[in-house]
Amino acid sequence: MDESERIKRVYAQRARDGLEAKYALFNDASLYAMQRREREILRTLKSEGFISLSDKRILDVGCGDGGGLRRLLAYGANPSNLWGIDLISDRVLVAKDTNPLMRVFLGNAETLPFATQSFDLVMQFVVLSSILDRQVKRQVATEMLRVLKPNGMILWYDLWASNPRNSNIRGIRRQEIEALFPGCVFKYRRTTLAPPLARALVRYSWLACYLLEKIPLVRTHYLATIRMNHAAS
Repeated sequence: MDESERIKRVYAQRARDGLEAKYALFNDASLYAMQRREREILRTLKSEGFISLSDKRILDVGCGDGGGLRRLLAYGANPSNLWGIDLISDRVLVAKDTNPLMRVFLGNAETLPFATQSFDLVMQFVVLSSILDRQVKRQVATEMLRVLKPNGMILWYDLWASNPRNSNIRGIRRQEIEALFPGCVFKYRRTTLAPPLARALVRYSWLACYLLEKIPLVRTHYLATIRMNHAAS
């Protein structure tokens, strides 16, 4: 089966099974994870000089319903500078309806419909771990680099640990990330309390979740920045 068709079927099954509600922000564990992730993203953007986003052209690869892009509006991004692409037509429609000024496309990230070196910031949040075909994963990464401006940055948020109960995702370790983006400079933060732990604890104590998350071993994702290595060229 073509990889894009496989992914579409996986997400269609998730919708039929009602799994999206599991990640809604009315769910305390999802709210906790989102707020912690947002804090880390803001800290990372600030440390990398992305304090003002108003003039930055930003692309979200696998943007879903545009939620990640819409959060950037609160950070000062201009909606006309926000772009997204996703495989799932229903999600693209939601993104377009929610904010028509954002430019969201239905398409396959193996061939991004954007000019070379056209974005200051390219994001991918839990997308590459959903691609099981290594060649497809490599091609998406190549496209992300192609559309990135020379002084731009890729913001990566994804699982490093595989979930043994979910064969449709595969964690991506540092060695693989660096193979996907050769000739680049990387900075990593391990983040996000393991979701089963968050779901078990958050109903009793957010503080307990916060303190437990201090232990690197129970953080399941990398938040990484990827930049071209101009010194090596």
